[in-house]
Amino acid sequence: MKHTRRLIITIACATAAIFSTFSPLNGQVYDVLDQVASSREKAAGVEGPYRFDAAPLTPAPKGYVPFYISHYGRHGSRYAWNARTYTKIKEVLDAAMAVDALTPRGKKLYEDFMAFYQVPLMNMGDLSRLGWQQHTEIARIMYEQFPEVFKDGGDVLARASTSQRAIVSMNAFTVSLQKQAPKLNIEMNSLHTNLPATNPGATPREIAKSYAGEIIVPESINDFRDRMTDYDGILGKLFTDRSFLEEMGGRREFVYELFNLWAGYHNYDESDWLEDIFTKEQLLSEWEGENYSHYIGHTRNKYRMIVLLDDIIDCADESIENGSYKAHLRFGHDTVVNAFIALLNINGEGHEADKPEDVKYWFQNYNTPMAANLQFVFYRAKKNPEILFKLLRNGSEVSLPQIQPVEGPYYKWTDFKTWAASVKKAHPQKAASR
Repeated sequence: MKHTRRLIITIACATAAIFSTFSPLNGQVYDVLDQVASSREKAAGVEGPYRFDAAPLTPAPKGYVPFYISHYGRHGSRYAWNARTYTKIKEVLDAAMAVDALTPRGKKLYEDFMAFYQVPLMNMGDLSRLGWQQHTEIARIMYEQFPEVFKDGGDVLARASTSQRAIVSMNAFTVSLQKQAPKLNIEMNSLHTNLPATNPGATPREIAKSYAGEIIVPESINDFRDRMTDYDGILGKLFTDRSFLEEMGGRREFVYELFNLWAGYHNYDESDWLEDIFTKEQLLSEWEGENYSHYIGHTRNKYRMIVLLDDIIDCADESIENGSYKAHLRFGHDTVVNAFIALLNINGEGHEADKPEDVKYWFQNYNTPMAANLQFVFYRAKKNPEILFKLLRNGSEVSLPQIQPVEGPYYKWTDFKTWAASVKKAHPQKAASR
């Protein structure tokens, strides 16, 4: 198979304004499934490659200029994070081949997969070339949009989780940023003691913190997936007899990993050997099941992200006070991005749905593709002591409905800190378990 050697940049019409992402909150209900059906990248959810399709930015209020950026970025495109995506499919196809239980399409899948799987299995979890290119481009765009922050030099602290793909993503980003702004003094590390700011869920027990608070779970992930998945249609296309699957853990894991393979293989392989494996209807159902899984699995940890919120506030306040740091960069994972989005209530996405079918209208996992990022961009003015900021997700301006904006997407930093304090008061830190 031919590995990806090009940067996928989606050029889209900038028709989505700040508040158009969803929502019942602002009365703009649209059919999310139409969005998924119109885009392979969106159907792939968190496994999809980054989409460079952000709308033009809103000018700052008069007299305000950017001076500091606080960033959190997911690692870029990678091979499948779990070896089971490859080994489970191989086990099932081997077993089906042994008992002659494959349809003609199943035999073609077997042949293609056997020629394909060894390289991605060996590189399981590693950043792909496309992942490097994504972070290179995101850093270039950051400099191009906010040159005032970086052009005169200053300090930048970049921290990554201990994952290889996060570390290499950090390297790609900082190399690109340094190229744009040679005067910067960039420090990088991936210390375990930095995990509260890069991957709170993996923080060493000695320094881990937990906070009170749960979310509504209207139905178990597996039950909802089973209701959504067209097992008969998917498996019937590949197997003449499926009885052997019961001896191999059942149908759920195989179909789950097959969809993961379909969703993610374009991060490192540009051929289309899997593109007919699901029908349009099956893809929509699989996406909705996966979307619900990420909503429950990730956003149930949103209060764990209070440590990241603290880090962003502390670092920003330090920069506001002494001006040494021009940016704090953090590199980690989709689990953090999704949970943090829910905590921040970006575009109202912290809403908790009572029905699993309603989750898709509030939360869409395609907003956290490979290399997804959040950027707090800070502004100051000579004639006004009030510090303002705006928040970008994947380069697009977003809203924080719980805070009154000053103008457009611009908010007072003091208002944000007041809101953050109320979150911490409502969800206090739990005593350390022994």
